[in-house]
Parts: sequence; structure tokens; C-alpha cells
Amino acid sequence: MARFPVWDPFIRLFHWSLVLLFAANSFVIDPDSALHAPIGYAIVALIALRLVWGLIGSPYARFSSFPISQSAILSQIRDIALSRRAAHCGHSPLGSVMICNLLFCILALGGSGYLASLSGGAVFPWAEDLHEFLVAWVQFSIVIHIGAVFFESRRIGVDLIRAMMTGFKEIPRYRAKE
Repeated sequence: MARFPVWDPFIRLFHWSLVLLFAANSFVIDPDSALHAPIGYAIVALIALRLVWGLIGSPYARFSSFPISQSAILSQIRDIALSRRAAHCGHSPLGSVMICNLLFCILALGGSGYLASLSGGAVFPWAEDLHEFLVAWVQFSIVIHIGAVFFESRRIGVDLIRAMMTGFKEIPRYRAKE
């Protein structure tokens, strides 16, 4: 096994804080509660910090390390279809697409929530519908993300959840891909 230091402390703190705050706002806190908006603002602030860290952070945290290209995505899909077990040190191509989807949509969710709150929704009457749609889309994306993490962990033989907790990916040497 090769042990790769992949997720720095900021990434892990960001990830698990986002999980807790989003789960609280989606499933615990009532949308009409006085806590809903401050938690939403905290989520937006977290993502703003993550965007900065994506430019200046550790190597695997940088967006420049996200392998988002048609050829990389098709290569990963081929690997899955052909049962090839190559593991990526950082995010996989499909994982990179999901992370960008979640970051963008959660920012849009925060923006639509803010717009919906202006004058009780009178200024931008469409914002509440957009906000509710984005909540559903982000929740759906999270379910897909969690399912993909379990699927990929099993498929490639790398405990991705442990990696997000410890910061290290343990990858069989013959399976590692940059």
C-alpha cells in the first residue's frame, strides 16, 4: 500500500462542517426559524473560504488538480465499465464534477435564500421557488455523492471515508493514478 497525504486539515474541517451545517439547515432547523439564515450565511462563508483555498491551498485542494475534461471523465467511465480498479490520488474526474456541482449549487442556494428573504419575498418572488428547487437538487446530489463514495471505495479498494477523516489515502501501489 502506498499512503498519500491528500486532504489537508482545512479540507477535512470544511467538508465535515459543511456536512453538519447543511444537514442542520435541511433536516433539523425549520426554514422559518431565526437560525436558518445565519446557518445559510455560515455555509456560504465556508464555501467562499473553500474557493480561496482552491486557488492557494495544498496540491490536491487546488482546483487546478481537478481532472475535469471530457477525456478524463470518459476514461473513468471506461474504467468503471471494464472493472478496472485504478484509484486517483486526489479527486477522480467524476468526483471533481460532483464537487464543482455541489459548490456552485450550494452558493446559488445561499444566494436564492438571501433574495427570497428580501421584503418577505416581495422583491424577487421567484427566488423562493428557485431556493426550494436548489434544496432538492443539492440533497439529490448529496445522495449521489454518498452512494458514489461507497461504490468507488468498494470498486477501487480504497477507504475514501477514512481518507476524508485522516487526510491520507491508502492505495495499492499498482492502482495509483495521478
